[in-house]
Amino acid sequence: MKKKSKMSELMKELMKKEEINDVANLQSMLKEMMKNGVEALLEAELDEELGYDKYDNKSEKSNYRNGSSKKVVRTDYGEIDLKIPRDRNNEFKPEIVPKYSKDLSAIEDKVISMYGKGMTTRDISDHIEEIYQIPLSAQSISRMTDKILPIVEEWQQRPLNTEYSFVFMDAVHYKVKHNNRIVSKAAYIVVGIDDDGFKDVLGIWIGENETSKFWLKVLTDLKNRGVKRVHLFSVDGLPGFQQAILATYPESIVQRCIIHQIRQSTRYVSYKHIKPLISDLKDVYQAPNEETGHKNLMYFEETWGTLYPTCVRSWKENWDVISPFYSYSENIRKIMYTTNIIENLNRQYRKVTKGKPIFPTDNALLKVLFLATNNATKKWTSRQKNWDQIKNELIILHG
Repeated sequence: MKKKSKMSELMKELMKKEEINDVANLQSMLKEMMKNGVEALLEAELDEELGYDKYDNKSEKSNYRNGSSKKVVRTDYGEIDLKIPRDRNNEFKPEIVPKYSKDLSAIEDKVISMYGKGMTTRDISDHIEEIYQIPLSAQSISRMTDKILPIVEEWQQRPLNTEYSFVFMDAVHYKVKHNNRIVSKAAYIVVGIDDDGFKDVLGIWIGENETSKFWLKVLTDLKNRGVKRVHLFSVDGLPGFQQAILATYPESIVQRCIIHQIRQSTRYVSYKHIKPLISDLKDVYQAPNEETGHKNLMYFEETWGTLYPTCVRSWKENWDVISPFYSYSENIRKIMYTTNIIENLNRQYRKVTKGKPIFPTDNALLKVLFLATNNATKKWTSRQKNWDQIKNELIILHG
């Protein structure tokens, strides 16, 4: 308390001496104090490097001071002009103000945070200039956010668990500039639930429009990063998806997302028939077991087969990837027969990318998705509901 009181008194005396009577004057004084303080620290660093003080004429010297260079850096109080001391041998590398750094504030962290929340570069620039009176170009913002790319690369290559109970795979599509053209790119997203019931994003890959060939590359990457076994994959209805999974993980169960199956199979159903048709489909996918579900599918064909043969055929031809969930209890069914876990994550992605209809590069898209992933997964702190029961059931069924 005494130390705090003494500091308060010193500040009052200083403000009185400098005639500080408004916030602008206070800001100016703090800016000058920041400049003087940093330059004093730089001189102290050089003293340590050379092994003698600035005005010490008695020491034997193998290296000498060599004036200073000017450098403009950003701080929380605005831009300041610094004198960076130099040595004759050019060996001095200051740590207070690193050689290529121009930022002594938390502005870079703020820019990265705003970028990850979906703000455009123009909005970020306006916001920073309004608060700190520091102009930032789109190139400056891009350079700041590029600093997370090595972190993204390390995250993409990190080792994974050897086994996952569930893995969900889906792709979200974005517009990206490529060779002076605007093309559609897919962000391939993989979410896993480990043996302890916790979910995690295993990776994000940027590629061309969604194909099973690219998914095979993603699956191979997962295997190379240590994933040896997956009990259950939950995926959409992309052609060739099942083959790609079984080529990499032949012992896994592949479950098609029922929501995707309904959407795809009812795409051409008339509006006036959609409600009764989906009501009849519920009897199929909400059946207590596969035998009843298949029997209800036959009733569904009798009712709707003539009017909508494509819809019925979709369910019959894909029955092998629709029906696996019947072998499991309600706890597991709720997890495996929809991709809700990854759909919820995709909604977070769309939320932060809606203000950016076109991305200048693949890396620009990857940076936003990585930061959005970090924000979303901070809340993933609890296990899946009824996990002990789920795990015991999986052990009994799959060993």
